[in-house]
Formats: sequence, C-alpha cells, structure tokens
Amino acid sequence: MTPFSYHKPASVGEAVGLADVSSRFIAGGTNLVDLMKENVVRPERLIDITGLGLNGIQATANGGVLIGALVSNAELAWASVIEQHYPLLAEAILAGASPQLRNMASTAGNLLQRTRCYYFYDTGTPCNKRAPGSGCPARTGLNRIHAILGASDACVATHPSDMCVALAALEAVVHVQGRAGKRQIPFADFHRLPGDAPERDNQLAADELITALELPPPTFEDHYRYLKIRDRASYAFALVSVAAGLNLNGGVIQDARLALGGVAHKPWRDPAVERTLIGQAPTQALFTQAADALLQGAEPLAHNGFKVPLAQRAIVRALSDAALGAKARGATS
Repeated sequence: MTPFSYHKPASVGEAVGLADVSSRFIAGGTNLVDLMKENVVRPERLIDITGLGLNGIQATANGGVLIGALVSNAELAWASVIEQHYPLLAEAILAGASPQLRNMASTAGNLLQRTRCYYFYDTGTPCNKRAPGSGCPARTGLNRIHAILGASDACVATHPSDMCVALAALEAVVHVQGRAGKRQIPFADFHRLPGDAPERDNQLAADELITALELPPPTFEDHYRYLKIRDRASYAFALVSVAAGLNLNGGVIQDARLALGGVAHKPWRDPAVERTLIGQAPTQALFTQAADALLQGAEPLAHNGFKVPLAQRAIVRALSDAALGAKARGATS
C-alpha cells in the first residue's frame, strides 16, 4: 500500500471540493481497502465521508423511498419499509457477501465496487481497466467468470454486485453532488459498458459524490424473485443472477422487469423484452421466449459458454417463481 493523506470533511460541499482524479471517497471500505492493499488503486488522498450525515431511509413525496448513501447493506436489507415494499431488493442484498461485510458495506459503496476479474487484481499482468491500453488477457486466458453480453475487445469484466441487479429492475435513481451542483442519474444510465474506456465503470465525474439512492413507489411486492447461481452457497459472486418482478391482474401480466447479473460490465436489462411479457398469461413458453430474447447476441468466450444455457434456465425459473408469488412459495426476505 502506497502512502496517502487522510481527510474527514465536515460537509458534502467540503468533500467534493477536495475530490479529484487522485483521490477516493471512503465509507465502509470493504472493496477499496482490498484494492489499495493489492496496489490495484493508489489514491493520493482518502476522503472519509462517514461524518456527513448521509444516513437514514425516508419516504419521498411521490410515495417512494430515499436511501442515504451511508446506509449499510445490512440496515437496508432489514429495514421494514424495504422488507415489506421492496422485497426484491432485500432478497438481492442478503444473497451477497457475508453478514460481517453487509454490516460495513454502504449503499453508495455497493454501487461503486469494482470487478472481481482475476487479471484486474493481478498487477503483474496487463489489464485495460487498471492500465488503459495494456491489453485484456482475459479474452484469451481464464475467462470462466467473464462477460457474455456487452463486452468489447478492450474488456470482458463483469459487474459483481447483487444489489445493483435488483436496483436496475426497480428503476432506482442515483443522487449525486459535485462542484458543479447536484444531479440525478437513472440507474440504467449510471454504470457503463466497457467500450474502449473500460477504466470507467460509471458516469460519475471525479469530484462527484453519491449522496442518496431513490426508489420509485413500491411495486412487485409479492411477485418477485432474485435468483443467484454461484459456485458455492456462501460468500461467492454470481456466475449468473436474475432479478425478476411481475405485476399480475386476472392472471395476466400488467408490468414486468427483468435484469441479469454476472453476465456483463453492468446489470443487463432490455425494456423491449419486458414489454413482450405485458398482456400475456405467465407460462413457461412465454418465459423461455423472453430468456432467448434477452440473451440474443451473447458472445461467450472459451471457458464461459455454459453461462448462456445457465442464464436461460435461471431466467425461466426466476420469472416462474415471481409469477407464483412469494406468499405461495413461502418466501421470506
């Protein structure tokens, strides 16, 4: 770990005033500290935001919820408003990490965690995400955990978050503040596909700080499912994950959301595929068609071709479970 300076600002304005490309904001530090220990990132300045009051979960005027950037993953998952009205999010959070990490990890930090690509963490190998222009050995190397959708010649890394897959399906909004002021970013636009600039995971400017996360009014309170497929049942990242939400009326789908994790550089969602479900009765044949459509254009690598049929089956299962309903299947968050 290289030397760095440490600052604990008293306000959001002071925090963003200190921020630049050589600095990092830190809260729980569950990912950032590991990256620093491995010399993957070497900030010259750490800006501790834990004293800025970005805590709490409160109702919004339109019937949604505003979640402070520093709310821990554990607090969020077990908050009564999330358990009751956004159980898809609670289920996704509890599928990730370990209880100890969930106690430390923050809401904003979860959005900003970096890929777990082997080559990204190995500073002895090239990596375009870590050192732009150096190459992507994962394309021809060990790539079992890597992307099958939305990748580029420059990068085939995947986004590691479970929470973000559910947030994509719920159409959350990210509130940020920088020296230029405040803005809101729809969740679908927050994370980036790698393109030719894989070093950029998201749309934040160097001086912008996530201050809150907003959820729209509740939906999918019974017909939801977060399904995570991984190598072991505890503390493992998803090979494939699915966040599915359905609104049903009279046995017909009125609204649908579907997002994938573990398959791309960002949570993968296609609203056009979701619209094909609306007005239809929930059947396995319909869900199979949706799975095929969502995975259209998948380009597996040498070692991760299994992800395509795995994702197809996971989508059908998640949608089928969502259609059945949490009460009917005895689910609890």
